[in-house]
Amino acid sequence: MQPQLSVVTLGVRDVEVSHAFYRRLGWEPLQYVPGEVVFFQVGHGLLLSFFRNDHLAAESGATGAASLAPFTLAHNVATPPEVDAILHDAAAAGGSIAAPGMQMSWGGYSGYFTDPDGFRWEVCHNPGLHVAEDGTVTLEVLDPGNPGGAAPAPAAEESPAPLEQQPAGS
Repeated sequence: MQPQLSVVTLGVRDVEVSHAFYRRLGWEPLQYVPGEVVFFQVGHGLLLSFFRNDHLAAESGATGAASLAPFTLAHNVATPPEVDAILHDAAAAGGSIAAPGMQMSWGGYSGYFTDPDGFRWEVCHNPGLHVAEDGTVTLEVLDPGNPGGAAPAPAAEESPAPLEQQPAGS
C-alpha cells in the first residue's frame, strides 16, 4: 500500500447541515447527494466527504461520537490575521470557537473551531510548513523565541533501513 490518502470521510448527523456550513465557508462541492453524502476537493487528488452516520455505520461498522475522536483537521494559512478571520467566518457560518487564535509555544499561531457535528478544525499559521508546486511538503522546526523563525537544524540522525518487500505467501 502506498502512503497516500484519496478520501477522508467523516460521519455526520445531517448531511444538509454540513453541506450548508461548508458552503457558507466558501467551499464548492464536487458532488452532493442530498440526504446521503457531499464531497469537497480539498487538495491535489484529495477529497473530504461528509456521509450520513447511520449509512457509514452500516457500511463500515459502528462509529463513535466526533467530539470524542482524538484528531483534528487542519488548515494552514499565510498569516496570523488570516487565522482570526477564518475563525470568525466559521463562527458566523454556524460553527463554535473551541480555542481563539493565539501564539503557540512551538512558534506558530493557531486557533480551533468545531463544525456543526463537533469535528475540530485547527486554523494555523505555521511559517515552517511549505508546499511545493508538485505537492511535496517540507516542515521546518521553528524557534519559539523568534516567531516565524526557523530553529537551528538538529544533528542529523541516521534513519532506519526501509522494510524490504516480501514476496506474497512468504
